[in-house]
Amino acid sequence: MKIIGNDWDEHLGTLFDTEEYQNLRNFLDEEYSHKTIYPLKENIYNALRLTSYKDTKVVILGQDPYHEPNQAHGLAFSVNKGVDIPPSLVNIYKELNDDLGCPIAGHGNLTCWASQGVLLLNAVLTVERAKANSHKDKGWEKVTDKVIEELNKKEDPIVFILWGNNARRKKEFITNPIHLIIESAHPSPLSAYHGFFGSKPFSRTNNFLIKNNKRPVDWKVI
Repeated sequence: MKIIGNDWDEHLGTLFDTEEYQNLRNFLDEEYSHKTIYPLKENIYNALRLTSYKDTKVVILGQDPYHEPNQAHGLAFSVNKGVDIPPSLVNIYKELNDDLGCPIAGHGNLTCWASQGVLLLNAVLTVERAKANSHKDKGWEKVTDKVIEELNKKEDPIVFILWGNNARRKKEFITNPIHLIIESAHPSPLSAYHGFFGSKPFSRTNNFLIKNNKRPVDWKVI
């Protein structure tokens, strides 16, 4: 089954053919039919579409999409230009500024990261309006577990950045010693001061990429 439109279909194809995935699709069809669900159906897989398996060199893993209007567009922590920057992303920008001196961006669209091989993935890919984590344990975890498992198989090193407890649970699938795991508290205002600020994920990522003869990420958002 072709869902994504790039090489991710080859890596996730067996999962897309399972009864479990069909159950997830049926659940989503029902939810979208009579509730407000984010992101738009056509944007659910934007992260995988914008960052192919082959090109992925960094994974930033969050919890689930933003749950207020006009925010989620299929990339973890990102919002379209013209939308107020959510508090979690404000804190990400603060840490980026402290870590690498990057100026704090005036918008929240992180497509420029995705185009450089940074997979902006949430553990759960949909959410009901105003109800954070409402689609947890509905089947998405199997999909994103599979994404991490497939990336773990890569023979070239990847950086996995795990923010928050839901993301950190994926650590069990990252067993290949060539990869780097950077984990910390979530950047939300509730937890950012408990280990996110000062964790320097951006410089640590680039140092690892350079050490492994890969182009570092230009983290500046313009």
